[in-house]
Amino acid sequence: MTPSATPAYRRLSVEERRSQLLDAALSLFAHRAPEDVSLDGVAEAAGVSRPLVYRYFPGGKQQLYEAALRSAAEELRQCFDEPHEGPLLPRLSHALDRYLTFVDEHDTGFSALLQGGSVVETSRTTAIVDGVRRAAAEHIFSHLGVPDPGPRLRMTVRMWITAVEAASLIWLDEDKQPPVEELRDWLVEQFTALLTVTAGRDPQTAGLVGAFAGEGRH
Repeated sequence: MTPSATPAYRRLSVEERRSQLLDAALSLFAHRAPEDVSLDGVAEAAGVSRPLVYRYFPGGKQQLYEAALRSAAEELRQCFDEPHEGPLLPRLSHALDRYLTFVDEHDTGFSALLQGGSVVETSRTTAIVDGVRRAAAEHIFSHLGVPDPGPRLRMTVRMWITAVEAASLIWLDEDKQPPVEELRDWLVEQFTALLTVTAGRDPQTAGLVGAFAGEGRH
C-alpha cells in the first residue's frame, strides 16, 4: 500500500506569521478583557511557541495589544467608508450595519476598549480609539458634503458618535436587545433628530436638514 501523503509544511513569511499572531490575539481580545489575555493563550491559539510570540512582539503583551487594537481600529474606520452614492440616510444605515456587526462579534473587547480602565491602557491606546472617532466624524462630514463644518455641526456629529458608542455598550449590557436592526434604525432617527434640533440654531445645519427633506420627496 502506498502511504498516505502528509501535507507539506509551508514556512510562513514574516508578514504572514505576524498576521497569524494578530488574528489569534484579536480572537482572544474580542471576548475577554485585555488583562485576562496572556501570551501563553495567544501562542496556544496560534499553534506556536511562546518564544515565537516574543520574537515578533518583543514588547510583550502591551505591544501585542496595541498592534491588535490598531488592527481593530482600522476595521472600525472602514465601517464608515461607504460609497458616496444614493441618499444619505441609507448610506448611514449601511455604515451602522457594519459597525454593529463589529460590536456584536467583539463584545467583551469592544466594552473594554471604550470603557477604559484596563491595566494595558496607555496614552497610545487612548489615541488609537480617539483616532477612530475622528475618522468616523470626517467620513460623516464627507457624506454630508461639508468640507468645513462649523462648530455647532461638528459638535452635533461628535455628540451622535458618542451616543452610538454609549448605545452599543448598553445594548451589550442588555443582552443585545432590542434587535440589532431596530437599534440601527433608532440610531439613524437620532441622527436626524439631533440635526433637526441644531438646525434651529445653525444655518449650515438647517441647509442640510432641508436637503434631507428634499431626498425624502424623490
